[in-house]
Amino acid sequence: MLKEQTPFWRGAKTNTRGACAPRSKSCRARATANLCYIDSVAGQPQHIDKPEPRWQALLAFLAVGAIYVALPRNLIIGPTWLLPTLIVVLLIPTMISHRTGKRSLNRVLGIFVNGITTIALIGSVVLLVRALPSHREAPLELLFSGALLWLTNVVVFALWYWRLDGGGPTLRQERKEFGSTSFLFPQMQIPKDERGQFECARWRPLFIDYLFVAFTQSSTFGPTDAPLLARWAKVLAMVQVFISLSIVILLISRAVGVL
Repeated sequence: MLKEQTPFWRGAKTNTRGACAPRSKSCRARATANLCYIDSVAGQPQHIDKPEPRWQALLAFLAVGAIYVALPRNLIIGPTWLLPTLIVVLLIPTMISHRTGKRSLNRVLGIFVNGITTIALIGSVVLLVRALPSHREAPLELLFSGALLWLTNVVVFALWYWRLDGGGPTLRQERKEFGSTSFLFPQMQIPKDERGQFECARWRPLFIDYLFVAFTQSSTFGPTDAPLLARWAKVLAMVQVFISLSIVILLISRAVGVL
């Protein structure tokens, strides 16, 4: 009869899953190394999830401010510097609250800065509509303004999708769940036993995925890459598509009027 082998470290316990609960730093490091290659999907290697990068969303907010400054003065509500300044001022406590673990404050500040950018976008679109009958803008300037507002529409709603999906990036990171709760991304439609082949066994959407969803919706006036599951996502998508469609129709009508 084979002699029962002792654990490879002394003083370690085994939980119900067979994972070890070490009592020393060296044991804890070895247990972590073991967990790095234990996989629950088809026995494929699995890595411990890294924190979701937020620099992409940060750059998106700064891009909205920069695009707003590039708009003609007659399409800007208030001083030109007002929106970029508000974005920067609000992003600082938002990042600090994230670093210090104040989740509720971080969520409130994130929604607030998203709301400000959305109001500014809608206000500029309204001013564009009011400016069309006067025919004061040159066709090239009007086309440039419409393109900037269309691009702003894409970025603003991508930030909304990123902020609200699954309760926000902080909750998504804590839960470490596969896929999304509000969108049906293509990776989620791959059979579970085949996800390892496509390197999406532990896949979660990042900001670039929400940006692509927003871009396709503004381009085709409807969802293409990821069908919408949540009602709040459908409401936001309707608003986004309405704004995009309004900009395109306005530019086409002005172009026809010039001809």
